[in-house]
Amino acid sequence: MRIADFDYLLPDELIAQEPLAERDASRMLVVDRISQSWRDSSFSEFPSFLGGGDVVVLNNTRVFPARLVGERVPSGGQVELLLAHEIDSTTWEALARPARRLRAGARVKFGGGKLFGECLECHENGMRVIRFECEVPLPDVLEEVGETPLPPYIRRTAGALEVDRERYQTVYATNRGAVAAPTAGLHFTDAVLDQIRAAGARTVELTLHVGYGTFEPVRVENVSEHHVAPERYWLSLETATAINDAHTSRRRVVAIGTTTARALENTANEAGFLSGSAGMAELTIVPGYQFRVVDALLTNFHLPRSSLLMLVSAFAGRELVLAAYQHAIHERYRFYSYGDCMLIT
Repeated sequence: MRIADFDYLLPDELIAQEPLAERDASRMLVVDRISQSWRDSSFSEFPSFLGGGDVVVLNNTRVFPARLVGERVPSGGQVELLLAHEIDSTTWEALARPARRLRAGARVKFGGGKLFGECLECHENGMRVIRFECEVPLPDVLEEVGETPLPPYIRRTAGALEVDRERYQTVYATNRGAVAAPTAGLHFTDAVLDQIRAAGARTVELTLHVGYGTFEPVRVENVSEHHVAPERYWLSLETATAINDAHTSRRRVVAIGTTTARALENTANEAGFLSGSAGMAELTIVPGYQFRVVDALLTNFHLPRSSLLMLVSAFAGRELVLAAYQHAIHERYRFYSYGDCMLIT
């Protein structure tokens, strides 16, 4: 398949710029793979689609303030960094904007001098290796001077990002390390989680730290040549056992988000069973991939020509997914990170 096969036109006004006042008030398009059909619903109805013994898998990663806006020393020119990959405790690979302003040896200061960075290496596509200097542990400084790394299609005026610091987190986010939220989880509330358990389903958690690679533009024409950068994950024995038990008893495993799906499929053996493990999720899922673990998927609506849209298309079929997207556009669903969701059964 070609990347152009995953294109669609979206009116700008359907890109959600703000989260809803109530997390669980989102609309939900329910897509049935067997009947090749869909129907409109709301996320508040999500627990009603679960049965006793189903296992709902949540990604409990927590977004950290990975966006840094600083100025070059001594010229004062503005530079923005998005921390993408931790090399060691003081060194990161980061996406620089504008990258031309950061050559090897260039220095940048952030937060009025609370944090300094030096460019060590220049990589392609705007990536730079930055070594940071600060008087306290780097994570503490980032909490003070960093900003929530919202996607570029969400526009904010200066100072308006503070409201996103908690709203761009799931209510169950605990393990710090992601540069983007697992957005399918943004719809959940504690009340919805209680309703899921009351329906007889079980919730379990894993951690996959969402990295820049998940959202990196696909730069190849043949989708089989695209590779999503590895992302660190942790899967406990308890979670693995619950998922294995569900399959043994012919109950469903419901993945909340594409990142959860990637972590599960990356970890499973050929028979679809898992064991407790930790490492780097390296699997890239494109159409033609046969899912071994995930039986149902809750996901937001994704950008055209993206690796996430390809993953969803691998799960439900490209034609069905794109037809459902056209219905969502016609019905004025809200798209992307703060938008509505789709339940694929």
